[in-house]
Amino acid sequence: MGILISSCQNRPKEVLNRKRMEQLMYDVYIAEATIEHDYESFNSSEKKEAYINKVFAENNVTQAQWDSSLSWYSDKIDLYLKMNDSVKARLKRAQSDIDKKISQLQSQSFTPDTEIYSASYIPLTYSFNMPGSRSKGFRFQLDSTEISSNIPNNYFSFNLNAIGVPTSETNNLKYALILVYNDTTIYKVENIDENRNYGIPVSKYVNNDTLIQIFGFVHLETLPGITPNIQLYDIYLGSQ
Repeated sequence: MGILISSCQNRPKEVLNRKRMEQLMYDVYIAEATIEHDYESFNSSEKKEAYINKVFAENNVTQAQWDSSLSWYSDKIDLYLKMNDSVKARLKRAQSDIDKKISQLQSQSFTPDTEIYSASYIPLTYSFNMPGSRSKGFRFQLDSTEISSNIPNNYFSFNLNAIGVPTSETNNLKYALILVYNDTTIYKVENIDENRNYGIPVSKYVNNDTLIQIFGFVHLETLPGITPNIQLYDIYLGSQ
């Protein structure tokens, strides 16, 4: 106990405690990876800085606190390496969970009319409580030929409007794009948690890499027997 107290007393007030610092490192690493793999959305130093500052704000810290904390922990290299290993292990688990979830979603049949519509079909409107429907969302996919013919512009987005989204945390509604390029794959997953317009920006080219396939889905997880009256409309993939 004496060792723990001494360690806390030696840490300056402006330096984050280990738990908060590891959480911030985790969020900053994710933000940096997002910036690195989505160059078109963060193609200026101002945009990159604003995104990192948003991460700081969400963690209720400042750039100065981050710098001071990073410097203090870096001077204690054994402790810093343990923290860094812990954060990287957490990131690896999170990525594994995302990959597993995406694999499950891709293997499920969300759309009740899969025999009628093609795999690239995206409905203009969607209701989660359609009579006779047990669907919890829909999915679609486009290959390189469909991308070229259906989406002429280099920059486009997956957009939708949501209404009837409940405030209850028992509902987990997400929409996502898995963007497959020749040499990399980018995952963009967003929560739908309020009534508004949503959009995921996309570029056909990232660091001279060409988009060759798109997987997309909207999926609702909710308690058994409960289907909220959520309506999605003005759904489209492309440029307005």
